[in-house]
Amino acid sequence: MNWIIRTLTSSVGKKVLMSLTGLFLVTFLIVHMSGNFQLLNPDVLAASESFNIYAVFMTTFPLIKITSYLLYGSIALHALVALFLTLQNKKARPTGYAITGSAEKSWASRNMGILGSILLAFIIMHMAQFWSRYHFGGELPVMDIDGYAYKNLYALVATTFSVWWFSILYLISMLAVGMHLWHGFQSGFQTLGLQHKKYTPLISAASKGLAILFIVGFSSMPLAMIAQFGVSNSIDEAAEIVMKKSIEEGVEWKVSNWSDLEADTEWDKIPATEAE
Repeated sequence: MNWIIRTLTSSVGKKVLMSLTGLFLVTFLIVHMSGNFQLLNPDVLAASESFNIYAVFMTTFPLIKITSYLLYGSIALHALVALFLTLQNKKARPTGYAITGSAEKSWASRNMGILGSILLAFIIMHMAQFWSRYHFGGELPVMDIDGYAYKNLYALVATTFSVWWFSILYLISMLAVGMHLWHGFQSGFQTLGLQHKKYTPLISAASKGLAILFIVGFSSMPLAMIAQFGVSNSIDEAAEIVMKKSIEEGVEWKVSNWSDLEADTEWDKIPATEAE
């Protein structure tokens, strides 16, 4: 057991942890992006139903829940190890090296710390706006799907992305995700010793391809919401627009405290609101 602890706390061990958690996070991003593509459906009723059913599955299916906890731990571990390595490097080289040969390195590889900090701030903001509200409640919209009340996460996402300043922050963060992966994905394989003259160029190309895919894929979501619901200056303004358009498109709309809403709550048992 002691040798495992010594290995994981060594400089090489920390880099391996960084690589493994980073590659796991890439897998999550692929799944997350694929599921969120449902937001791009221009049919508000169909998109609301499919996305909200998908959200329930992702938050209740046991295997997904276990994976989610692993994800949260991986995010925290990835960030902490990155911080330790950065401080360790600064302590070892307080004055830094000369910039000789820096042109051979990409901008992303020279600024992984900055990109990582942007991403950490974004994750905290993203979790506060969506994850915490979905799990811990608030007076938010619910919709009728086959006689049952579903948390209308689609409406919350549409409302948030319709606010211009949030979408700008999101787009900047997605650019940071892409730039972080531009270098980080191939670096992870290199740290694990998985490199070969035949395969390394392919991994490098895959790294850049994933970076572009994530930038374009995730950026399409706020842009689609803006195209659908317009640009708003505040959450309240956006919420009003999303509510009116959703009801016009056939979405049955009520407001309820999400923390009190069970997955099998019948629609008729939700008190009527002025939004009906």
